[in-house]
Amino acid sequence: MNERARLLRFILIGGFASLVNFLARILIDLVTTYEAAIVLAFPVALTTAFLLNRSFVFDAREREWKGQYWRFLLVNLVALVQVFVVSVGLARFVFPAIGFAWHAEAIAHAIGLASPILTSYWAHKRYSFAAPETAAPGAG
Repeated sequence: MNERARLLRFILIGGFASLVNFLARILIDLVTTYEAAIVLAFPVALTTAFLLNRSFVFDAREREWKGQYWRFLLVNLVALVQVFVVSVGLARFVFPAIGFAWHAEAIAHAIGLASPILTSYWAHKRYSFAAPETAAPGAG
């Protein structure tokens, strides 16, 4: 598969996993705070994204999945920080400062979910799903 097709698949799967994350966050938000719901929705979307990316983007099914999942988690923990900062920053500070209130938390979260697309793609390609001989030392 060429690089453009791989990136397109990654974006489509990321979009689907973001939808899973978004819906899980809405459901979890019914019983907890917005901030906690963002964090608690993370493992649901993480596992969805891992399984789909492993099968349809990086074709890594032939290799051991546990190390891949660990590396995938590490990359996504960095992305989670970015998603959290962008989502909460927009919803709690930027949107109120500009008077934007229409579905502010939902829109802030959607923007936050989209923010790490390119950095995550690069990290998953070079680290999470890299062949053992090309993965970074200590990669699992």
